[in-house]
Amino acid sequence: MQNTDLPFVDGLPGVSVLSEDKFQAWDEFVMACPEATFFHRAGWKPVIEQAFGHKTWFLYVEEDGHIQGVLPLAEINSFLFGHSLSALPFCVYGGIAAISDSARTRLDRAAQVLAAHLKVDYLEYRSFQPFHPDWPTKDLYVTFRKTIDPDAEQNMLAIPRKQRAMVRKGIKYELQSDIDQDTGRFFHAYSASVHRLGTPVFSRKYFQLLKAVFAEDCELLVITKDGNIVSAVMSFYFRDEVLPYYGGGTDAARDLAGNDFMYWELMRRACERGYRVFDFGRSKQGTGSYSFKKNWGFEPQPLFYEYQLHKAKTIPEHNPLNPKYQLFIKVWQKMPLVLANMIGPHIVKNLG
Repeated sequence: MQNTDLPFVDGLPGVSVLSEDKFQAWDEFVMACPEATFFHRAGWKPVIEQAFGHKTWFLYVEEDGHIQGVLPLAEINSFLFGHSLSALPFCVYGGIAAISDSARTRLDRAAQVLAAHLKVDYLEYRSFQPFHPDWPTKDLYVTFRKTIDPDAEQNMLAIPRKQRAMVRKGIKYELQSDIDQDTGRFFHAYSASVHRLGTPVFSRKYFQLLKAVFAEDCELLVITKDGNIVSAVMSFYFRDEVLPYYGGGTDAARDLAGNDFMYWELMRRACERGYRVFDFGRSKQGTGSYSFKKNWGFEPQPLFYEYQLHKAKTIPEHNPLNPKYQLFIKVWQKMPLVLANMIGPHIVKNLG
């Protein structure tokens, strides 16, 4: 039967667009599918739509009442940064998650037809494994994932000596950790941190939506010294994994080893709660973030960001390492934080 949600997709029965009444079934599939990640969850649909105003196309294939595969897509149409269809912007992982080749093929074909119908510059998949070796790819990004021991002390001993000394420095300073339900203290530390890096900040509304939509699977860990905020991280929990996703520190964090203590405290807490994988997330090769994670004893694993070019002639390079953004970064770093926090969300929402 022709799907009325995708009238331009001819000959692909069973491909549908996610509606609210299917959220539970979608998430049940995601939790069970080995290829799926936290970023395949249905909650990203309302988050992206409400925080950024982008159109989403969360596609799924269903057979005999059971979902066989999902592909969350979002469309960004920006005068400055182009017109894209990605799985999934604002997320480090994405692409197709399926349990059958048939579902995988139909979702892939539907995405390509949708991209052509929307007349985008390119279609992008963000995956752990290559899916289209014939498509142009970007090898800039890697991820850092590691199994953590059930014994917290063994995890401490597994940290290389120099980095372990930094963690113990934070402990020596008697830093404290708390779990917040409100994003206020987290946003203060995060926004100050990205401002120092010269990059635009996400809106506080975005983080409030993440916390509201993902509830207990989205946690705010805040590090303080004598009641003053030092650093904070927003982490996602999925199956047996913990993923620190957005984090930052105040000016005091460096002297107090606040970030080092923060990630150790997150690992320690996750270990004690029975989580077994620490996903340190994506970093660009050759950056300070990349080196920091290697210093923890994590080894980089390649990520495959593949692009089907439509109107575009080359793959996008919307990242701080692009030389053409260096002047912008220097200007942004000198901008008052209050002004940067006002302007930043209007820019970053189109970067994805």
